[in-house]
Amino acid sequence: MIDLRSDTITRPTSGMREAMIEAQVGDDVFGEDPTINALEKKAAAYFGMESAIFCPSGTMTNQIAIRVHTAPHTEVICDEKSHIYLYEGGGIAYNSFASVRLLQGDRGRITAEMVQDNINNPDDVHAPISTLVSLENTMNKGGGCVYDFKEIEKISAVCKDKDLKLHLDGARLFNALVATEDNPKSYGQHFDTISICLSKGLGCPVGSLLLGNKEDIKRARRVRKVLGGGMRQAGFLAAAGIYALDHHIDRLVEDHNRAKSVAEELEGLSFVESVLPVETNIVIFKLADNALSVNFVEKLKQNGILAVPFGKHDVRFVTHLDFDDDMLQDLIVKLKAI
Repeated sequence: MIDLRSDTITRPTSGMREAMIEAQVGDDVFGEDPTINALEKKAAAYFGMESAIFCPSGTMTNQIAIRVHTAPHTEVICDEKSHIYLYEGGGIAYNSFASVRLLQGDRGRITAEMVQDNINNPDDVHAPISTLVSLENTMNKGGGCVYDFKEIEKISAVCKDKDLKLHLDGARLFNALVATEDNPKSYGQHFDTISICLSKGLGCPVGSLLLGNKEDIKRARRVRKVLGGGMRQAGFLAAAGIYALDHHIDRLVEDHNRAKSVAEELEGLSFVESVLPVETNIVIFKLADNALSVNFVEKLKQNGILAVPFGKHDVRFVTHLDFDDDMLQDLIVKLKAI
């Protein structure tokens, strides 16, 4: 089977497995796991931030950040396609008792002007207090599209002027960095917190990190404890993260090139109505003739291709570490045969 359901389905490489086996470990709840400590320090330094905390998932790091930056009766401003809103189980309401202001951006990317226009009057008792803006880069529902960093700078300026916190759901931030060649430390200068996933494009089996200043990460550790995210000898997992940061970032361009090749082939097929522009490793295409995505995904499966429905008529492919050039050619042959 050619599995393009997600970049989370990858398995550790031989080098990563070796690093995991050889990891030195301790009790992380006591702060004594040297490999976790090293990973947190390395990730924070990469983005020019003070501190970091290792967690099991990106959902947890996002939800911790929201909890740290909000309180009951406050509001999070984000795009309507945001992962924190659509795919985290209603966690904003359940974990933080906060409201959400949903904006309609360009494939999930909002602007500084939109943020400015949607900040509530703090003196109006009828409205929740706007306290947090959350961006997602790359934007999953937007086909892996990438923010223009100049717009991020403008959004950051609005947040600073209006005393709002700025969080980044950077589950696939490394894909964005490879695509744009932006300086990762520039992100650390503009965001209060950044969530990064190690288990997507970087190919780790488990793990995400929340980055921020020392005070916010100190509070994050308390929230992680409440959410049940304290881990013990998790240095085996952290070793995979260190290995990925050292060896798996630059190779993301291979995933991007293969995704663009897939998109080019799809555009010429009769069952495809349109394909979203491909900037990184996500390909989203709309089926022609109002065909249902659930039925088409089943047809793909019968032809040895795994994908996910991404709307009533939309299908998503995600390229990744375990999808090579031979599989790409096999995929093209199979798609043309449908």
